[in-house]
Amino acid sequence: MTTNIKRIGVMTSGGDAPGMNACIRAVVRTAAFHQIECYGIMRGYQGMIENEIIKLESKDVANIIQRGGTILKTSRSEMFMTKEGRQIAADNLKNFGIDGLVVIGGDGSFRGAQVFYDEHKIPGIGIPGTIDKDLAGTDFTIGYDTAINTVVQAIDKIRDTADSHNRMFFVEVMGRDAGFIALSSGISVGAEAVLIPETKTYIDELIANIESGYKRKKLCHIIVVAEGDEEGGAVQIAEKVKAKFNHIETRVSVLGHMQRGGSPSCNDRLLASRLGHAAVDALIDGKLNYMVGIINDKIAFTPLAKANKQQPQINEELLRLVEVLSA
Repeated sequence: MTTNIKRIGVMTSGGDAPGMNACIRAVVRTAAFHQIECYGIMRGYQGMIENEIIKLESKDVANIIQRGGTILKTSRSEMFMTKEGRQIAADNLKNFGIDGLVVIGGDGSFRGAQVFYDEHKIPGIGIPGTIDKDLAGTDFTIGYDTAINTVVQAIDKIRDTADSHNRMFFVEVMGRDAGFIALSSGISVGAEAVLIPETKTYIDELIANIESGYKRKKLCHIIVVAEGDEEGGAVQIAEKVKAKFNHIETRVSVLGHMQRGGSPSCNDRLLASRLGHAAVDALIDGKLNYMVGIINDKIAFTPLAKANKQQPQINEELLRLVEVLSA
């Protein structure tokens, strides 16, 4: 089925992720290629309610593919969670003649798009933009690759000072519900332990691991902690561990929101470009209310209602790698 979509809106919603600008660029230029007008919605659903809608042409997205953040800005909107707020948003879109949406964000943004369609029949296509890589229906999300490279670069620098002073560092990375960032970066920096929400953390085992390392003359230890670990973040876990190691200097580094920033990696620019292009093609072809993702390096579609944050299946081989390679 081919739709008669003439004007589309594009927005970024929820947490920002490197590569969102590359995705906006792909959406705008694919729309222009098909002679479809494209409008940028500032600040996500809140901007939709406040009528912050601007026309975007190809020249408006020049020189943004390499930029972090999002030129459309982003926010979380409590007002859009109300029926009254969604009615205002729908009226604004209809005044612009917008008959399709591209929503770049996470599962909360997709739920909003689905409810919006149910109530106002404005179809949407979701594009996964989150550094956590925890959405069903895609192998990778925009921003994840850049985030893990940011973490690796930061921990490499931390290891230099840890080695110089024979210190133990607990490094906290993002991952409230998923440990993908911690696990991938932890293996890549040679961490002695990686603590993630998907596996139970035993402080006694961690202490024994550290003691074993020092008996083997290890001069420094790097422990990577996902913020959502059940034993707490890096600060809390470090307090529990250092009580057993008064003779070792212990430091904590919380990397925080630096993981969301920076110029997107080549992989994120490529992924964002592919998904942005596929989203517009999907609207044209009548494939409405889906999230467009990537599975086995091929474009894949998942109904928005099923593109939820999932309890990730951590690769057991990677968990084993941490144990073996830290020995």
